[in-house]
Amino acid sequence: MITPQAFSTYTLKSLPQGEAVQRILSAAIAAVEPGAAVCRYFRRSGETLWADQTAYDLRNFDRVWLVAVGKAALAMASMAAQVLGERLSGGLIVTKYAQTSEWVGLPVICGGHPFPDASSVAAGQKLAALLQPLGGRDLLVCCLSGGGSALMTLPKVEVSLIGLQTVTMDLLTCGASISEINTLRRRLDRLKGGGLARLAAPATVISLILSDVVGDELHSIASGPTAPDPTTAEDVRRVLDRYGLAERLSPTVLRTLLESPETPKPGDALFDRVQNVIVGSNLLAAQAALQQAAEEGFQPYLLGTEVQGEARQVGVELGQTLRHALMHGEPVQRPACMVAGGETTVKLRGGGRGGRNQELALAAVTEIANFPEALLVTLATDGEDGPTDAAGAVVSGQTWLRSLNAGLYIPDFLMQNDSYSFFERLGDLLRPGPTGTNVNDLTFLLML
Repeated sequence: MITPQAFSTYTLKSLPQGEAVQRILSAAIAAVEPGAAVCRYFRRSGETLWADQTAYDLRNFDRVWLVAVGKAALAMASMAAQVLGERLSGGLIVTKYAQTSEWVGLPVICGGHPFPDASSVAAGQKLAALLQPLGGRDLLVCCLSGGGSALMTLPKVEVSLIGLQTVTMDLLTCGASISEINTLRRRLDRLKGGGLARLAAPATVISLILSDVVGDELHSIASGPTAPDPTTAEDVRRVLDRYGLAERLSPTVLRTLLESPETPKPGDALFDRVQNVIVGSNLLAAQAALQQAAEEGFQPYLLGTEVQGEARQVGVELGQTLRHALMHGEPVQRPACMVAGGETTVKLRGGGRGGRNQELALAAVTEIANFPEALLVTLATDGEDGPTDAAGAVVSGQTWLRSLNAGLYIPDFLMQNDSYSFFERLGDLLRPGPTGTNVNDLTFLLML
């Protein structure tokens, strides 16, 4: 459990409302705690297993397997294993962090993230070996969460790990959205884009999914191992053309992307034996934050949960939204807490440190400068923003003046993508640590 105190920063400690803001952030994370999310949708009564509103008679299955993949794998698997109890036959857990190599009798593998590595491939190979013998009287319960695309991979035979890593690096640094990134990933991997479900056939599959993508698209979450893939080679070609990637890829990877057999599509009979259930999402976290905000005396207002685009541009827009609300009392009057959810991207221009949430916050600094009632907080719900130990940052109406006094020139830090160094100097990095969950990002626009 991430406590409110874990969100303390220089600015939040200096504000009378700082502790209330920390409780709002904590409430958002608590609402999407993976174990609780699973528990809401997965339960058992005797020999009847319920996944959402669908009942399964366990007497129809000889063996029940549990596979969990993603940053939230351990917590999700823990609850699912408790529900399955003595019927659990075995399985596999693939995650980013683990304290032990074995857990509840299941092997645990820590894969690479955000880039797949040899451990990710080992996880994919072990999972494939587990799935291939399954038959019609096997039940497979999958727990999927963010990060699964990199943590577990089974590249197509003609694609090397280096080739896969290169594609991932190019996509993560060119500004492509997670949906576009996963459009390509599904074409290169035998487990993604319905591949896991295909390997498990004819077993019955229940997939409990903690969403980390805008719009909760099943085929994008962990690249859709148990979901049909609606995208085609033409969609791949559009992504390649948009970012000028074709000439940067090896001929083998390019040929695989454009010429390999299509992934299973919606309507494929393969998915007649597959149930996909969203158990947690960005919207749920945002709603919990707003409920806590109301209890703290703020007027709650949801701006939406489909924020996308380049982080620095979104930062300017959200800063302007907050400034407009302060000046005109719309869409809500102070004291208020507005929440926006989604996932932005960063186009790398320099060699600094940071992440999309920190860069968004940095871009908003000048937009709310000298508005003492303004506070903007960005938060990656997994506790990790880019390759840093920060989850986001805190910006107030005083941040701009404090940065001038400290000799920090904002355009220089933006040019170098060095938002981490900027907020570290000011003591306003959010560092709650890994949260064990992942439902995209949240931005809090507060009028104090």
